[in-house]
Amino acid sequence: MAAPRQPREPREPRDPREPRLLLPQLKLDELLEELQARIDAARGTRDRVHSLLEAVLSVGRELDLEQALHSIVEAAAALVDAEYAALGVIGPDGRTLSAFHTVGVSDERITEIGPYPQGHGILGELIRHPEPLRLSKISEHAASYGFPPNHPPMRSFLGVPIRVRGQVFGNLYLTEKRGGLEFDEEDESVLSTLAVAAGVAIDNARLYEDSRLRERWLLAKAEITYRLMPGSERSEALDLIAERARDITGSELAEVAMPRADTASLTVEIAVGEGADAHRGQVLPLHEGLMGLAYSTAAPVTSDDITRDDRMTAEPPRFLGLGPAVAVPIGTGEVGARGVVLLVRKAGRPVFSDKETEMLQGFAAQAAIAMELAERRQDAQQLALLEDRDRIARDLHDLAIQRLFATGMTLQSAGRFIEHPKAADRVLRAVDDLDETIKIIRSTIFGLRAREGGAGSGLRARVVRVAGEAAPVLGFAPGVRMEGLIDTEVPQRFADHVVAVLSEALTNVARHARAHAVEVVLTTDGREVVLRVADDAAGIPSGGRRSGLRNMAERAEQLGGRLELGCAESGGAVLVWTVPLSEGA
Repeated sequence: MAAPRQPREPREPRDPREPRLLLPQLKLDELLEELQARIDAARGTRDRVHSLLEAVLSVGRELDLEQALHSIVEAAAALVDAEYAALGVIGPDGRTLSAFHTVGVSDERITEIGPYPQGHGILGELIRHPEPLRLSKISEHAASYGFPPNHPPMRSFLGVPIRVRGQVFGNLYLTEKRGGLEFDEEDESVLSTLAVAAGVAIDNARLYEDSRLRERWLLAKAEITYRLMPGSERSEALDLIAERARDITGSELAEVAMPRADTASLTVEIAVGEGADAHRGQVLPLHEGLMGLAYSTAAPVTSDDITRDDRMTAEPPRFLGLGPAVAVPIGTGEVGARGVVLLVRKAGRPVFSDKETEMLQGFAAQAAIAMELAERRQDAQQLALLEDRDRIARDLHDLAIQRLFATGMTLQSAGRFIEHPKAADRVLRAVDDLDETIKIIRSTIFGLRAREGGAGSGLRARVVRVAGEAAPVLGFAPGVRMEGLIDTEVPQRFADHVVAVLSEALTNVARHARAHAVEVVLTTDGREVVLRVADDAAGIPSGGRRSGLRNMAERAEQLGGRLELGCAESGGAVLVWTVPLSEGA
């Protein structure tokens, strides 16, 4: 049971003149203000963490690499309340910037400032030492050497590196914290956290970009194989290779060069894109230039700027406005390169990376395999055709020639019994016509049986092959006519010169004549060989380069022959190359 409550003693009334004690009330106000400040700080930290999480989610959603980089810069500027922000991508050399994404500077101001920075000064300091860097005044740092003209003033600075899979991808640069404040440790911590999330987002965007790129290359390989296997023309396949490679790599110009028969040079058969007409039909040396080196070494050759590359000839200038380039051989291995594809981007575009070159090389190798399979299929068809030609040749030799010869002997014998002079003369002319017909048939038989020493090794086959290879460059197939025992009466050393002269002549027509028709005539009577090439263009221009004609003339002089130039009745040019076949020549 509770004890009874004792009555309170009455309190004496306070004298109103006595002073009040204010100290407890002051302490309470201070405590309340401190509590409010901490609440505000906690609310600010909460809001900042919330903003950081939103920025991380926003950056992580981007799969396009360029868009992801731009989102990272925007998020960084918003998180630390900076007026200017930039993201510099470090180039392959690891010392300079290959790309620069900015926020806060207008396009007009960027144009006034000039080219983007390359990574010197404070920017280079962060490249050389990839650690967070915070400055109250940029000008006080030892690496600072000022800004270019028309650059906005910048005082405070905060920079952090972005790492992707342990490698420094680039750096975030923030300047001019709003309100004239300086960047603090919390800003540095927030920005470093964003940089980690940015590295993951960049890696994801890269992987997605690589997968899309590989998919496009696979589709291009399948398309080329599909085009070649049914027996499409080689020129169609080469054109498709150039178009797809140019489109996938974002290049301005694509060329495909193939080796010229029996010569140490390449011919640009296909050219698409910027200034393609100036490149199509060009004859290139095998061991010079990007394409020649890629072909001779069977390995890719790259250039940061093709217009300033010492490996390229200065004349004629064909790459104005272009920059990064790569030349990749079409096929390697035991067979060697079958050709070369050259890709050139606009000046100022990124150089071709190792990964891009690797993918392009795989594409070119697959295209070479498709070309090889298509050629094997054509070889099988050619073999069947040659077997059929053998049968025709046997029938001509065993049946047609024997009957014609017997008919000629009969007419010749009967001519002795004809008393009328005119009738006798007609019989003798018929016998001569039969002899000429027999010669023509024999020449045809030799052409049908031009397989000795390997398929297509005779001069007839080589001439037909050179004319066929010139068709893509000319835009049409030249007409070819041969008379006489070409493969038996023209020695090998003369045949090599004939092929070289024909190739040079057709190339000159393709580059300079703008012809719509070309006729090639090769004849021999056993004493000399004559090569005649005629076109329907405007003739040989005066004052043009004549190195090709000089080479052909020198070949003829070495063999004791001559080169003659003239005009056809149709107005075109006629080239006649004549060489005696005597042993002493």
